[in-house]
Amino acid sequence: MKGSYTDKKTGINYTLVGKVYLPNLISTDTDYPIGLWGRRHLEYIKNYRHSFYVTLKKDCKLNTYLHEVDKQAAEMYERIVKDNAEKQGITEKLKAKDMLKWARAMNNIANQAREVVMHEVICPEEII
Repeated sequence: MKGSYTDKKTGINYTLVGKVYLPNLISTDTDYPIGLWGRRHLEYIKNYRHSFYVTLKKDCKLNTYLHEVDKQAAEMYERIVKDNAEKQGITEKLKAKDMLKWARAMNNIANQAREVVMHEVICPEEII
């Protein structure tokens, strides 16, 4: 008996272990850490796009997909906060001068950025 062979019909490689051929199944998914945005999107696809979720899980691409969504959402959030703070003149100078005013303005900007990211990346379809 050969030590391994490839099934021409399926393309799956098999290795001889004892007297039995076992398929060489390797997960193509990685183990990226998933942040807040990725976890929120996971809940969204589990609840509202279940077949897409199952397909990603079956194809071992869920972790990679969630990592990409998380990264994209985090970059968008940071960019929106930075741009809006610059447009509104919220600077370190204001922070040193009036901490409370700066905190209120930054919280407002952060809330707006969260809403944009939620509607454009995390839950792109309107949920009724």
